[in-house]
Amino acid sequence: MAELLTVARPYAKAAFEYARDHEALDSWSQALAILSYAVTDSDAHRVLSSPKLEAEQKAALLAGTLPEQSDDALRRFLDNLANEGRLNALPSIADQFERLRAEHEQRVEVMVTSAYKLDSKQKTKLKNALKKRLNREISITTQVDKSLIGGVILRAEDTVIDGSVRGRLNRLTDALTA
Repeated sequence: MAELLTVARPYAKAAFEYARDHEALDSWSQALAILSYAVTDSDAHRVLSSPKLEAEQKAALLAGTLPEQSDDALRRFLDNLANEGRLNALPSIADQFERLRAEHEQRVEVMVTSAYKLDSKQKTKLKNALKKRLNREISITTQVDKSLIGGVILRAEDTVIDGSVRGRLNRLTDALTA
């Protein structure tokens, strides 16, 4: 997996820089999501891994999943990936592209896991506090996990803040048994 991320990084960076410079972040984002999904589909994966198909044929098959208004640069990008045997890296490329885009747009996705359903007032208060602390636009996704007992767990990129009662009890247990 780490190798795939390493392979995907320069492709994602090149795609992002091109899309940013040509004000095409939305279209590239959508296209990479479509291509990523197409590559992970089991039937498509079987076809794309066939040694009977040439790289150009594989790229053409995937290009057929794209909207007709897709630009030529995207098709050349896809051709390049196919020629280098890197089509399997498309999901990682798409993920890294989205991270670069979020950083560029100064926004962050936050997953909030709480012991109970948050109402809109609580979400707004949490969103404003995070926006102030992280100095970025915040998009919140919530889920409920009753095993937390109380409190919340926040996940933003590589940061996890565990403010749950369960987490506090676990830390207390660890401190007492150490």
